[in-house]
Amino acid sequence: MQDILNYSREELSQWLEEQGIRPFRAKQIFKWIYLRQVDRFEEMTDIGKEMRSLLIDNFYVPRLDLETKEESSDKTEKFLFKLNDGNYIESVLIPVKDHFTLCISSQVGCAQNCKFCLTARGGFKRDLTPSEIISQIRDIRQYLLKNENKKKLANIVFMGMGEPLANYDTIVQVLKIMTDADYGLKLAERRITISTCGLVPEMGKLGLVTNANLAVSLNATDDKTRSMLMPVNNRYPLKQLLNACKTFKMRPRNKITFEYILIDGINDTEDDAKRLCKMLAPIKAKINLIPFNEHDHTTFKKPSKERISKFLQILLDENFTAIIRKSKGEDISAACGQLKAKLLIKNNN
Repeated sequence: MQDILNYSREELSQWLEEQGIRPFRAKQIFKWIYLRQVDRFEEMTDIGKEMRSLLIDNFYVPRLDLETKEESSDKTEKFLFKLNDGNYIESVLIPVKDHFTLCISSQVGCAQNCKFCLTARGGFKRDLTPSEIISQIRDIRQYLLKNENKKKLANIVFMGMGEPLANYDTIVQVLKIMTDADYGLKLAERRITISTCGLVPEMGKLGLVTNANLAVSLNATDDKTRSMLMPVNNRYPLKQLLNACKTFKMRPRNKITFEYILIDGINDTEDDAKRLCKMLAPIKAKINLIPFNEHDHTTFKKPSKERISKFLQILLDENFTAIIRKSKGEDISAACGQLKAKLLIKNNN
């Protein structure tokens, strides 16, 4: 039995054609699965019984197994999903005015070993399949429908567990299904953001195949500090990364979002802010300053409010679009990987 969510529409069309079925039927199947949220082929009423039987014999439509969920006082909800092989991934549903943003994972664990990231402590297990990525969106949509929530799931950010561009081919396949307005998840490209630690070759390829937004995790203004925080900088140092950002193909009005986690005594000085301005001056950039989200597994600390404000003011004085990104869900397991870590500690006690 095959997981049908792992098939692109083209792949399903080809499979149907090999069975002697006209390939346009793939469009009907996709519409039932993604737009109508159907899990059983028996419910696909505009498809003949013989074809439905064939689908039942060869495919299944999965749902993720929800292990646990936490809800913050600000209504942010964090979901821990258990996969078929016993691994876990996290998704975070964030309320924003009249809609929701969903932060999704792309890998089980992460191989990039960023020093500030809790996910990295668990090491890298494997890439997620197309089904496991798509299901995070599909299942949360079903959750909202069941709870009769009137807000729309509008924004998707690939900022959960894993490095999206290290799972590049799968991400590209998933993006096609996400943005298919007729037979897929019907999401706007401009409302999808893909975050990367800076995998330069994949960044170049990505800009040629999608108009989704790019976010780059920067976090330092010199190679020594960035390499200490993010080992990927040893492969693609700042000069290469910034050149890739300068040449990244995007719509004329788009900007690359640079994420800068402010860590006390590491990268939060006035000189850091001034260097950041100089570095990003040639790039169409907006900057998210993220005060470090402290947790028990690191000695890193959040800077003082005064230091954070001063850093921001330097950027604003140079006419950058810059904000201090307010953390959501601070009273639950907010840091990525924290809910999984809590479960593992509980199970080992």
